[in-house]
Amino acid sequence: MRSLPAADPGIPDARSPLRYLLWVARCQAGSLAVGIGYAIVWWIAMALVPIAVGAGIDAVRTKDAPALLTCGAVVLALGAVQAVTGTLRHRMAVFNWLSAAYRTVQVTARQATRLGATLPKRVSTGEVVSVGNSDIAHIGNALDILLRAVGSLFAVVTVTVILIRTSPPLGLMVLVGVPVMTVAVAPLLRPLHRRQRAHRELQGELSTRAADIVAGLRVLRGVGGEQVFAGRYAAESQKVRHAGVRVAATESVLEGAQILLPGVLIAGVTWLGATFALQERISPGELVAFYGSAVFLIAPMRTLTEAADKLAKGHVAAGRVVRILSLEPEVTGGSDRSGATHPGGLLRDVASGVAVRPGVFTALAAATPEEAIAVADRLGRYADGDVDFGDVPLDTLPLAEVRRRILVADNGAALFAGRLRDELDVTGQASDDDLAAALHAACAEDIVEALPDGLDGRVAEAGREFSGGQQQRLRLARALTADPEVLILVEPTSAVDAHSEARIADRLAEARAGRATLICTTSPLVLDRADHVIYIEEGVVRAQGTHRELLATAPAYTAAVTRGED
Repeated sequence: MRSLPAADPGIPDARSPLRYLLWVARCQAGSLAVGIGYAIVWWIAMALVPIAVGAGIDAVRTKDAPALLTCGAVVLALGAVQAVTGTLRHRMAVFNWLSAAYRTVQVTARQATRLGATLPKRVSTGEVVSVGNSDIAHIGNALDILLRAVGSLFAVVTVTVILIRTSPPLGLMVLVGVPVMTVAVAPLLRPLHRRQRAHRELQGELSTRAADIVAGLRVLRGVGGEQVFAGRYAAESQKVRHAGVRVAATESVLEGAQILLPGVLIAGVTWLGATFALQERISPGELVAFYGSAVFLIAPMRTLTEAADKLAKGHVAAGRVVRILSLEPEVTGGSDRSGATHPGGLLRDVASGVAVRPGVFTALAAATPEEAIAVADRLGRYADGDVDFGDVPLDTLPLAEVRRRILVADNGAALFAGRLRDELDVTGQASDDDLAAALHAACAEDIVEALPDGLDGRVAEAGREFSGGQQQRLRLARALTADPEVLILVEPTSAVDAHSEARIADRLAEARAGRATLICTTSPLVLDRADHVIYIEEGVVRAQGTHRELLATAPAYTAAVTRGED
């Protein structure tokens, strides 16, 4: 059953991954600023510890007790500041991660709702699933790492300034060495970015394959195709594995560079500092401070490299999100504000000549199923077409109003996990009597009675505990519970037995008395109960009348509904 709300104005106009990440950052600019502030204080407090320790060593060497006590108090204060700001920084990091990740979930869900039937035509199921499974985590990580990355830059600047004031050669060595070490890993980022994108695309394709296999498992077992599809899934999973190994190979080199390059810098700073200490150009305490500062620089440098990696992954993930956000619905609504007060009336598809009259139980038979589906899509405004609703074109009415008043229910509609009552009554406004009447009309009372908790029983994902016929009857009951002004049903009895089909046809006409109903079917049992039958061939109406009249006067109709049988 396809019934969608209107477009949500909260969807960002993101035309590139970078613009999307900037939009997310602007949405939580306040929390980002607070988190960056905590990170700066946290990093600088850590950076000052080696300096204070070095000063304390010099105080011991000169036997300056007051200076030693002062240095001890400074180290204690710096430790306390680190503890407080580290806790607050981590708290803000988690908050920003969650905000970025679930903001992405929100805008993607809104866009999926806005696109409606357009989404599965343009984007695979696996690609959408990958957004919720992995991409939101990478986008959250990209915002999370900003806090520590900005703070680490301030820490590097602080250490460099202090070292330059103490010993210009050593300070300049650090000042030049840090950017060089950072730039040295840049050549690894481009292939990493490319391999991550390829890996993510293969993951999406594999998820789509898995969803298709799960959805069609019953059919595969019926035709004996499990092994064939299992082999295809195994082959594609190996492609994903190989792509993941290529990503891991690049990441391992990057991780090694994060250790090797800072180690080279530390060794150089330590050697030069020891040489200066032997020449008495710096004191032993200053040597310890230089060494401690050089060792400390490993952390901010690793953070900067980690930031480059996570921002690259976030950029790839944002690209997938932007791909979905950039889609536009195939059909849009009009701006006629009188839609809610429009009296409705005859619903007519001009191209084919099919007309659905109020209060008439109409059946549509087609030479091919695709022709009937095309008419149903145009009448329900799921495809562009020249359709009149009363005295106005259907495309002039707001799409939300069309969805409220005209409901198209087909066999592609899904059953969702949750309480059966909530599954049948999607608006939450139906009474127990309404639900009972809908279940009776759909011959679905036995399904509810078989559940231990009745209407309060739980439905599994996609209604997998129900047979195909049971799912079809529950979908029909859901459509009848909605009680729209115009109900269009596409082959609602194709999976039920003949006795149930005959009862549904009788009860359906009674349940929809006084309302406009169109049922697309070639079932003689249903067609015989219809007030009016329309036969289309090559997209246009060829004959109209009752089922028995058309059997006697329209050979093409007879061939279509009896399939050549006597």
